[in-house]
Amino acid sequence: MAQNTTAVDVAPAYRDLLDGWLTIWNGDFTPANDIVAQDFSVHAAMMDGGGDAAQGPDGLIGWIAQTRAAFTELVFNVAVGPIVDRDYLAIRWVAVGTYGGGFPGATAPAGTAIRFTGTDIVRIEQNKIAEYWVNSDVHVLLTTLGVQP
Repeated sequence: MAQNTTAVDVAPAYRDLLDGWLTIWNGDFTPANDIVAQDFSVHAAMMDGGGDAAQGPDGLIGWIAQTRAAFTELVFNVAVGPIVDRDYLAIRWVAVGTYGGGFPGATAPAGTAIRFTGTDIVRIEQNKIAEYWVNSDVHVLLTTLGVQP
């Protein structure tokens, strides 16, 4: 029988990892070296059409900084979760912010409000985030920004 795990029984160490993860995505990179493994890897469909990206804490910071560069006041919040299964943690998030300009192909004016969602799954090894899978509603973001296919 499958184990039903809810937010109330998430181990404190996992709660600390999640808090640090959100802190990083919300623009404060201070916890990166404490919670992200040196051999960390991202598995994602990149907006430039590439595959896996961002290796280690510095790669993650660079990727997040690049993501945040076109947006001001970009804030990520947990909508569902965390859901924990052994050494995996999953959340559904909502990101809201303001388009600041400079996104390739965007026709929306700077100041346009944005909102999009996604799901993160991370694998935890030795109390650090070792792998990351993301599935985000980039289509919604691109539509808001007026990017044409």
